[in-house]
Amino acid sequence: MIIFDHVSKQYGRGNTALRDVTLTINSGELVFLAGPSGAGKSTLLKMIAAIERPSAGVLSVNGQNIGKLTASGLPYLRRKLGLIFQQQRLLPDRNLLANVMLPLIVTGAWRSDAEKRAHAALDMVGLLDKAATLPQALSGGEQQRAAIARAIVNRPQLILADEPTANLDRDNADKVLAALKSFHEVGVTCLISTHDEQYLNGPERVVYLAHGQIVDGWRNDDDSERAQEQA
Repeated sequence: MIIFDHVSKQYGRGNTALRDVTLTINSGELVFLAGPSGAGKSTLLKMIAAIERPSAGVLSVNGQNIGKLTASGLPYLRRKLGLIFQQQRLLPDRNLLANVMLPLIVTGAWRSDAEKRAHAALDMVGLLDKAATLPQALSGGEQQRAAIARAIVNRPQLILADEPTANLDRDNADKVLAALKSFHEVGVTCLISTHDEQYLNGPERVVYLAHGQIVDGWRNDDDSERAQEQA
């Protein structure tokens, strides 16, 4: 589904976010991206969503070359993606149901169908009883689960989650991860970045990044710097 072929991303002179990344992610996988802050995890996810483009190398998502993707092709790529970021960006003047319906409304779905699917998405993340609630009345964990419902309401093939458990207590973090894993269990490909080592000890595949490069295993910041110097 996703192929990074010697991909690099540079922001101006001397600011390299990703360096010569080669990585393949197959359809149906659940993959954790791990590494310290500034390792390149967010940049890698943004490139898959074509929010950023490669400076070098080739990135292919569902057979589409992201570097050559035109503006008219972006909606077709993103309709198959569910995007979850640390800042949920829920609309404060609309209740949860309206927020979750929004991705379907903007793509022309019938309102009745959008409402039905939004109810189902909220039910999947345990928030159906909060459908009429405004976002600011929810806890941080509930807002993040609402963002997950919004991300999956269009039945994506791929979910990209950037630190979805950041700033949440353990109970809410576990609920968010459980929701994401439930979508993986029905065949959705999931790519999740995290700095929480607790979630890296399971059977799922883990890709470690340090200073924009894939490394063989976990290293702390000091070890990552030494590895970078040796490289």
